Amino acid sequence: MQNFYLNACGIICALGEGHEQVKARLYAGQSGVAPTTRWSAGRELPLGEAQGALPWVDHLPLHQRSRNNALALAALAQIRPAVEAAVARYGADRVGVVIGTSTSGIGEAERALDCVTNGGGLPQDFHYGVQEMGSPADMLARELGIGGPAYVHSSACSSSAKALASAARLIRMGLCDAVLTGGADSLCAFTVAGFAALESVSAARCNPMSANRKGINIGEGAALFLMSADADGPSPVRLMGWGESSDGHHMSAPDPAGVGAELAMTQALQRAGVTPSQIDYINMHGTATPQNDAMESQVIARLFGMEVPVSSTKPFTGHTLGAAAAIEAALCWLAMQDDNADGKLPPHLWDGEADPALPALNLAPTGSTLGRPLRRILSTSFAFGGSNAALVLGRDA
Repeated sequence: MQNFYLNACGIICALGEGHEQVKARLYAGQSGVAPTTRWSAGRELPLGEAQGALPWVDHLPLHQRSRNNALALAALAQIRPAVEAAVARYGADRVGVVIGTSTSGIGEAERALDCVTNGGGLPQDFHYGVQEMGSPADMLARELGIGGPAYVHSSACSSSAKALASAARLIRMGLCDAVLTGGADSLCAFTVAGFAALESVSAARCNPMSANRKGINIGEGAALFLMSADADGPSPVRLMGWGESSDGHHMSAPDPAGVGAELAMTQALQRAGVTPSQIDYINMHGTATPQNDAMESQVIARLFGMEVPVSSTKPFTGHTLGAAAAIEAALCWLAMQDDNADGKLPPHLWDGEADPALPALNLAPTGSTLGRPLRRILSTSFAFGGSNAALVLGRDA
């Protein structure tokens, strides 16, 4: 069976930028979600905003100058030497780019339309192409001089899980020797208002698996991986398996029976060649919406039982939509590195008031450890329209 190594990982989200910042806050149980009115005028909402200055995008063409692409560049900066080494090793045409996103440059379009609404014309520095979904992949390919396949998945919350699966397929088919893959998504008023209209947004920090859960906190960020068939680097984490399915049950609600979610998880396990009992930890999609948590917890209980440690990391980062699967895979990747010999687990932040209607899963508290290195992790993503994806990450040594 061919190996798909995640040789390098860059991450930026509400927890911070880079491995050390993100790990320190994650294991300390410090949420990055905070109240703001920046994307919800007149209404304060807790959101997962990436803090600090982002890279300049002035060197990019007008149609690529977006906050979304700035987040992608911030993640790229952490692994750029490894990516450039791969381009030099394999050749530009043998390296691809596959990214997941759901917003792209919609925020820039919002600001341009505000100018029109307030009596001015479109700003001179606005280009319609900034909001094209393909923008992050095109930008990264141009930035790095990559000539292989470059494209974007945009299937809501499963986008970047599907991007990682597609990257592995490009390598398996012999079209690429290495792929820059992951996801990027940026906060904007459009998505905040849209989820608020669906009555899916919580006025407090999200509370997954709780009897008091009231919905999601939207977030932003980016996570990028260099994937190849070669075990370069000191910590050879692999994408062992992936599963994808489509419910077609409802435009925004999951199938209560979780048939498609279970199929995606089962496919990922089968492709990885592992059994449910071999999974050390599950990173739940865990949105804290009543329907998602009910569906997902039932499926996990059926497939894995009640003993495997699980958590949702969305109270730390917010729900980063098209980037969520990549960011959560990055948190799992960090948990599998050599400096986590005790197997510290990404904790589950909530109020501790269990919903008696849900299975009593083994929710990992802050400070919990496996007592040994993590070797097999499952991460799940479930999107609007019933687009389901699951990833199995593994490490053998």
